[in-house]
Amino acid sequence: MTTTTRPPAVRPEELIGAWELTSYVSVDEGGALGEGPLGPAPRGLLIYSADGRVSVSMMRGDPPPAADREGPVPRFMGYAGTWRLSGRQVVHDVTVSSHGYLVGSRQTRRLVFDGALLTLSGSAGAAGGPPQERVLTWRRAGGGRP
Repeated sequence: MTTTTRPPAVRPEELIGAWELTSYVSVDEGGALGEGPLGPAPRGLLIYSADGRVSVSMMRGDPPPAADREGPVPRFMGYAGTWRLSGRQVVHDVTVSSHGYLVGSRQTRRLVFDGALLTLSGSAGAAGGPPQERVLTWRRAGGGRP
């Protein structure tokens, strides 16, 4: 008999602290990996506080083209609000955001946690296309909790 081991449940105190974005990719319906909406070298900071606050700031890491400093390519996204765990998911209730449509929304993400790395994933609608899975991998920031 084959058994599948599930990762252990995450305790809230394990997430508290600062996390740096190491990867942000999109996965299409066929499972193919593609560049996420913030380009090939995204940068980001995710902070979970002990009192249930969350703050997420992400941006493109590549420099903007000289002729297109304020062009249509999204360069930054961020939001803040509250967070809580729900089984093997983390729930972010958004109170402020750089994208108005996120204010008041609930962002639920599947999570995989191994101590040094935190992977959050969820589906997002691609503009004019089929839904895509977005997978963000975060590494505990230096000076954060061990």
